[in-house]
Amino acid sequence: MTEERLARLQQVAGPVSRETFQDLVAFETAFLRWNQVTNLVAPSTLPYLWERHIIDSAQILPIGGDAVSWVDLGSGGGLPGIILAILLKPRAGTMVHLVESNRKKAAFLQSVAGQLELPVRVHAVRIEEAVKIGIEAQIVTARALASLSQLYALSEPWLSRGARALFHKGRDYRREIEETIHNWESDLIEHPSVVEQSSVILEIRSLRKRS
Repeated sequence: MTEERLARLQQVAGPVSRETFQDLVAFETAFLRWNQVTNLVAPSTLPYLWERHIIDSAQILPIGGDAVSWVDLGSGGGLPGIILAILLKPRAGTMVHLVESNRKKAAFLQSVAGQLELPVRVHAVRIEEAVKIGIEAQIVTARALASLSQLYALSEPWLSRGARALFHKGRDYRREIEETIHNWESDLIEHPSVVEQSSVILEIRSLRKRS
């Protein structure tokens, strides 16, 4: 099972050391423990935590290229933010900012980041407040947070300064894209999900409001 998991991870995320793999296993253990008292994900998905949440998060890494500064909006249980921080830990100069206003979830993020000595800063504030802090990022991520139109509004302060967005989206993503057309312009690439056939990672560049 361990070798199969590692092989699957490397298939999705590229070269991954055994040390990094062990950090992901430790995250999984901590996640399951905390989820008993803090609702991090739906209980029905827990039996599929590795594939549905961890691998699903890890698939973002290759799309992010050489980026070292990331901000994850509405981090929740650290998906994808903590997973990316674990994978990026060996990369010099990395910093992953996790924005999560729920205090219990923010406490989980802080705990696991400290346990695994991750290049992470947890911001227990609303996303609108995080913008005022002056967080710099090359990549903006979000998973199961809001509609694409809302994500555009939340991420615009970063994307208007040259950052890229990598957003997980499910089977209704085409409808969500259509809903943004009247208010936003962007360069958009659809990356098929390696976990769910009907899902995608939307890569957004050059976001701008229509006048």
